[in-house]
Amino acid sequence: MTTAREIMTPDATCVDAQENMLEAAKKMAAHGVGALPICGDDNKLKGMLTDRDIVVKVLGAGKDPARTSAGDLAQGEAVTIGADDEAEEILRTMTEHKVRRLPVIDGHTLIGIVAQADVARALPNPQVGDLLEAMSS
Repeated sequence: MTTAREIMTPDATCVDAQENMLEAAKKMAAHGVGALPICGDDNKLKGMLTDRDIVVKVLGAGKDPARTSAGDLAQGEAVTIGADDEAEEILRTMTEHKVRRLPVIDGHTLIGIVAQADVARALPNPQVGDLLEAMSS
């Protein structure tokens, strides 16, 4: 079976917990992504930041994006997947937690990101439909 390591996008770029939303948005634009892992000074994963978080939780809430840090939006422990976990486990985790992207961890080290599209390409067609249905509801 296909593992997270085989289907992930490697070398995930982090946004530092101290970086503000303007810096985070520029980093997303530069890398052509809609989400970045939030990493702390200890190089540990603190959460995920999405473009939607910036729009809804910062701009929509009337907060100053230059004064709001990525760490301000980190919410508890991030949902992750192990590098050697199989595609079916990734599917289960995404469905259970209603997330479209998962940081891939090898031990305690962030090594990549697996997205819903990555899983869809790796699974047989019936399971892809189940994933899309679960994420849409």
